[in-house]
Amino acid sequence: MPALQPNWAEQVTAVATAVGALGLLGAIGAAILAGRQVKEARKLRESQIAGDFLRRWDEEPLVEARQLVGRFKTKEELSIAFQGFVAANSNEAYILYRELDYFEQLAALERLGHFDFDLIKLLLGRTLVDRWEMWRPSIDAMSWARGYPLFEALAAKVKKAVDSPDGEA
Repeated sequence: MPALQPNWAEQVTAVATAVGALGLLGAIGAAILAGRQVKEARKLRESQIAGDFLRRWDEEPLVEARQLVGRFKTKEELSIAFQGFVAANSNEAYILYRELDYFEQLAALERLGHFDFDLIKLLLGRTLVDRWEMWRPSIDAMSWARGYPLFEALAAKVKKAVDSPDGEA
């Protein structure tokens, strides 16, 4: 019995199936590549945000705020002076708010996933916790405001991470 040869319809179907499979593989490959490009673009954008944000710490406005904070020997002395500056609506109050706002903004970016926690822990670590502890009496005295809840939460998270043996938050 002679072997049956595929007819032209079967041959066209086989070729079309192979072409469709190759097209599907190409589309899957393109989707994977596009996903990787989006991920890389996000990493690049986040690293630019991080670089800009960390650079602000050494720019004149925040340096001026840190210098003003440095004039006070204790956190209680800072709190009393800060309350006086706020009550008088003095320029010094707004200079000091810069540092508080900086940490609150950093915490907001971290919470939203736009700033890597490990980078914060690595670059600021104990400094962030110490700054929170220094500012805490001043923030607690803010009866006119809700304080800085994101800064507080980030400081607690960093403290937990730097104090734990494995460094996890």
